[in-house]
Amino acid sequence: MTIISYENGQLIVPPKASLVKIEGDGVGPEIWRASQPILEEAARLSGFEIVWVEALAGEAAFKATGSPLPLETLAALKRYRVGLKGPLGTPTGGGLKSLNVALRKALDLYACVRPVKSLPGAPSPVKNASDVDMIVFRENSEDVYAGLEWPAQSPEAKKLIKFAAEELGAEIAPGSAVGLKPMSEAASKRLIRLAIEWSLKEKRPSLTLVHKGNIMKFTEGGFRGWGYELAAAEYPDRVVAEAIALPRPTESRLIVKDRIADAMFAEVLLRPAEHSAIAAPNLNGDYLSDALAGQIGGLGLAPGANLGDGIGLFEATHGTVPARAGLNMVNPSSLLLSGALAFDYLGWAQAAQRVRAAIAKAIQDGLMTYDLARQAQIEPVTLSAFGEAVLARL
Repeated sequence: MTIISYENGQLIVPPKASLVKIEGDGVGPEIWRASQPILEEAARLSGFEIVWVEALAGEAAFKATGSPLPLETLAALKRYRVGLKGPLGTPTGGGLKSLNVALRKALDLYACVRPVKSLPGAPSPVKNASDVDMIVFRENSEDVYAGLEWPAQSPEAKKLIKFAAEELGAEIAPGSAVGLKPMSEAASKRLIRLAIEWSLKEKRPSLTLVHKGNIMKFTEGGFRGWGYELAAAEYPDRVVAEAIALPRPTESRLIVKDRIADAMFAEVLLRPAEHSAIAAPNLNGDYLSDALAGQIGGLGLAPGANLGDGIGLFEATHGTVPARAGLNMVNPSSLLLSGALAFDYLGWAQAAQRVRAAIAKAIQDGLMTYDLARQAQIEPVTLSAFGEAVLARL
């Protein structure tokens, strides 16, 4: 039996496990060709085996089935629980604004998890990149990503503008496009709970709630308040608010603090060592995780996961890069590191470490694809050559 099960809040993972594979669009097939042998060998060397279950999404799915997100793909992800995918484009006429958002909604993948850690030898635009070691927990289901917006002059926008003026006393300029920003206590708390649980398990010193509650007092301010409320109610002996911990710097409990989003961008540039885990609403988390990736060399070194209860979809965090497709030059490390993150999720820690160590060793040996080589001002290696180098260093 190779199917992963979920019982009493825990994954039950056989040593030979079925994982869903979605190649993706653009450079997706290329990075998969380089990455798949590495992931399989890392698993094998650690005593595990992967059985890939092929599924379609994106442009390939649209050409084959007429749908960019076939029901069979959703069914496979629900059945096998863990998947790894390349970047997806949303085909014209597909009826979806974003395939990634559609996947998250359909599977209730409420947390986007983005670890960002500098690798020795990797080029960086900042001088203290070695201090960057953070994991961003981004709420995935609400905020402005909920898709609740209507175009200017549309009947829906006009109706909302009229309702706001007549029922709420809120004046909105006629002819405006209008959007809604829902943020609930339940969704905020389940994301922050996941971040706290992970921070405690990994013995991280702090968790920072990133918000814009000074301006959006009831949505983003609500996120901040619900975070502190949850920490005090559910973890009274293991978590402490920064305001209480400051007079006692030797406090051994996890410190929960909060920062205004714009100030946080400055802090992660100036003092990245002061933040080890971050929980944020959807938009703040999106901006911040990409900005952090830029500090360690770029999205080519940034893994990502979308997690729900007993289900995880791991993904390369960069786009489809159509201008580079077929040129054998992009960096497969985002997909590889997302595979390592999937191994962590499965409990295959040794396999995950093999992948990370092999990538780091290749980079330290001066082997870099175009995205990193141009920053380091060295001659790049091809995508396939980098993949072979990582495989040789497992």
